Amino acid sequence: MTDAFSAPRRIRVKICGLTRPQDVDAAVNAGADAVGLVFYGPSKRAVSLEQAIALRKAVPAFVDVVALFVNAAEDQVQEVIDQVQPDLLQFHGDETPAYCESFNRRYFRAFRVGGPGLDTPEQVLAACRKYASASAWLFDSYSTGYGGSGLPFDPALLRDVRQAADSRPLVLAGGLKADTVAQSVRALQPYAVDVSSGVEEAPGIKSAQKIAAFMKAVASAQG
Repeated sequence: MTDAFSAPRRIRVKICGLTRPQDVDAAVNAGADAVGLVFYGPSKRAVSLEQAIALRKAVPAFVDVVALFVNAAEDQVQEVIDQVQPDLLQFHGDETPAYCESFNRRYFRAFRVGGPGLDTPEQVLAACRKYASASAWLFDSYSTGYGGSGLPFDPALLRDVRQAADSRPLVLAGGLKADTVAQSVRALQPYAVDVSSGVEEAPGIKSAQKIAAFMKAVASAQG
């Protein structure tokens, strides 16, 4: 008989940057735990409020909808909360802890590791600890933009975060794709992985085949 507490933990998967109903269907059918909608105008994956409302309706029960913001005005975030009713908020810019907490919603904070002030394991942990109220900490690669670069980062930068007793659930992003995610999962044992460009045919246009292959690769890394 298998001990439930010793059984391998399932890695959760979020497919981010969805812009079309068929991509929501592909993510859900492949077994994704969450889908991400981007509310950041400069992104090639940004959706309008009207698009987001329609996409939200396509997401069935037991799959979370995550609304991603980058240094957004408070009234924009509140409008998305009111109209789209996301399950989680994702802050991917330079938002302060007080700002993230001000919406009284579950949130997770993204950190672009390897960039200025986040280029040592000690700096990464110190930055993360300011967001102790977050439901998770997400780690992406540094780029001049905010996410979606498709670039990996040095996993050694998460050494202190992984060892800290007060660490929040770790979400791994940055350069993940079907042929690399298993190695990253085995090396870092994250709570979840977050993919966007790695399952695309073009920016904002997902591939059902690539999503399915990515999900299969994650599953294979969990034994």
